[in-house]
Amino acid sequence: MSSYAPFPSAHEPGGHVVRWATWAGDGEEVTTILWENEGFTVSGQVGDAADREHIQYVLRLSASWQVRQFLLFRDLDEPDLWLATDGSGRWGEMNGAHRTELDGCYDIHLDCTPFTHTLPIRRLPLLEGHTAELPVVHVNPDTLEVSVAAHRYTRTAAHAWRFESLADGLTAEIEVDQYGVVRDYPERFRRLPGRDAS
Repeated sequence: MSSYAPFPSAHEPGGHVVRWATWAGDGEEVTTILWENEGFTVSGQVGDAADREHIQYVLRLSASWQVRQFLLFRDLDEPDLWLATDGSGRWGEMNGAHRTELDGCYDIHLDCTPFTHTLPIRRLPLLEGHTAELPVVHVNPDTLEVSVAAHRYTRTAAHAWRFESLADGLTAEIEVDQYGVVRDYPERFRRLPGRDAS
């Protein structure tokens, strides 16, 4: 079980709202976490400061924070990418095609948002000092390339984690709030104050 608090505001009509800016201040994200149909729906709107490029992602999660569906929208009403998993590490596309290369993954990672780090952080029952290595589905929102990436998460304190990308050696010290949602991702994303931010 996760040691992080439940989301009381996710059960409200407006959901639980979190906002980030890029470290350089040239982009912003607004993400809503909403409880519906016995699970969470997460919707993130990512855009640049000039309001030219927009990406929307939607995650449908179980009550225990396991990914069920992932949708990515760029400039059309229909999703550019739609992936689903049965909860046991098998993935497929909306058309029913089985994505065998993704088998064994439980989480999604998007470079354009800090939120996807919240998925394993909420889901993994790690004590302080403990580590988990896991394969994740990595999605490039520009090219729609989908691949598997190896990530390592170490819980360094009650609300702090070390993230390591094993393929390229990238390391980040991530602080999370009482819900397990990322606050700042140093040199990439900065949490902004908002209705539910703390």
